[in-house]
Amino acid sequence: MDQRLLRSWMFVPGDRQRMIDKALGLDVDAIMMDIEDGVAPQEKENARIQIAAALDRVAERLQADPNYRTPARFVRCNQAGTTRMIEDFKAAVRPGLEGLVVSKVDTVEQVRIVEDELGRAEAAQHMPGGEVKLLIAIESPIGLFNAYQIATSSPRIMGLLFGAEDFTREMALPMRREGEAVDLIYARSHLATVAAAAHIQAVDGVWVDLNDMEGLKRFAKQARRLGMSAISIIHPNQIEIANAAFTPAKEDIDYARDVLKAFEDARAKGQGAVAFRGQLLDFPIVDRARMTIDLAKSLGVIKD
Repeated sequence: MDQRLLRSWMFVPGDRQRMIDKALGLDVDAIMMDIEDGVAPQEKENARIQIAAALDRVAERLQADPNYRTPARFVRCNQAGTTRMIEDFKAAVRPGLEGLVVSKVDTVEQVRIVEDELGRAEAAQHMPGGEVKLLIAIESPIGLFNAYQIATSSPRIMGLLFGAEDFTREMALPMRREGEAVDLIYARSHLATVAAAAHIQAVDGVWVDLNDMEGLKRFAKQARRLGMSAISIIHPNQIEIANAAFTPAKEDIDYARDVLKAFEDARAKGQGAVAFRGQLLDFPIVDRARMTIDLAKSLGVIKD
């Protein structure tokens, strides 16, 4: 799997074949084919069968056409360490899979169990060890307290996902959220900080009101300001807003370019202190400008 930023992560019910087929052709950055909460217990085996078949078709297409592209292909499995999770791994771990979303992780010990079972599943499919990456779902207060130890416990882990619904249940928060999920700011900010310290992605929870696109815009903007690098979504209509929130805007790119030019011009003149639009430029600001340009390039917003 490439290392580009994955800004939008869409849940796709694993027992809905039509939805899986459609999702593979969308502009969303990543899909999470679901075998967990989005699938009824009696439909989980059907979900496994359909997801496995979809991944096999993708693998065949990729073998025939190396230029074939889909969103990043992840599967959300049942709770870490359960029998259901093991059955999920047997079905989902196969060529065509890029990563697993591991649900309800509270401890490093659960990650160890996941690694062991995943290694066995890769070997059974004759896949290189370590190829399948992990997005770890933090969905409880104890998981949040253990988040840094969890995030740094395996080289497979490429990101943390905030499971807002389970978290709010354990915290006994009101069922209806107000504003941009202001009651969850501490938890979301903590998770984003942990992910930054571990140098992995931070994926925020879902904005559940499909009729409130303005609310989604505010929520996604707030997530970005908290340090999240992506949000999870539940409908194709949310993709554009999600991607835009984590993509440098034209004014941000222009500002970053101006910062870099001012800094380079000052250095060329041998100046130590660099003034720019009434403020003093220091190295963190210049580095942030470079990061903005690099991100815009990696997302194809600007060309080299």
